Amino acid sequence: MAYPGYGAGPGGVPAQDPLYGYFSAVAGQDGQISADELQRCLTQSGISGSYQPFSLETCRLMINMLDRDMSCTMGFPEFRELWQVLNGWKNTFASYDRDHSGTVEAHELQQAIVTMGYNLSPQAMNCIMKRYSINGRIPFDEFVSCCVRLRALTDQFRRRDTSQSGSAMFQYDDFIQVTMSI
Repeated sequence: MAYPGYGAGPGGVPAQDPLYGYFSAVAGQDGQISADELQRCLTQSGISGSYQPFSLETCRLMINMLDRDMSCTMGFPEFRELWQVLNGWKNTFASYDRDHSGTVEAHELQQAIVTMGYNLSPQAMNCIMKRYSINGRIPFDEFVSCCVRLRALTDQFRRRDTSQSGSAMFQYDDFIQVTMSI
């Protein structure tokens, strides 16, 4: 599908789209990007702003979150979706990083998670803090990593909670596949 006023690139992607420019600069012949290419792409695009560039692990998680064909790579439509999600998370993070330190504290993280629609127990929040904090503070890269995992785990849980009761049955192998992929 071509967009009015734009020349279409491969697969109908608008050649003038700035996001496509970032994407195509690192994508291979197959029109897909891997985790290390995503890391370069996001760094070059400046989406992390004044924060540290995304780690390779966070980039792997981002790809896994949107990897519907299980290729361990990301095409442009997934990249566009990721870009929108990242911008939302960046805005949320910035609104709770009130001292502009590039980190959020536990209470700020909890408020951010609540505004994103999650209602987690104090025990779950404690686990998140232990996993993602550095000296009691969570930098942007770790915040994004946390958001990716929360979204992916929630999506996987919802697929299995067919009655929307807040309860789901998992087989051990299924549980391992879900938790190891995110």
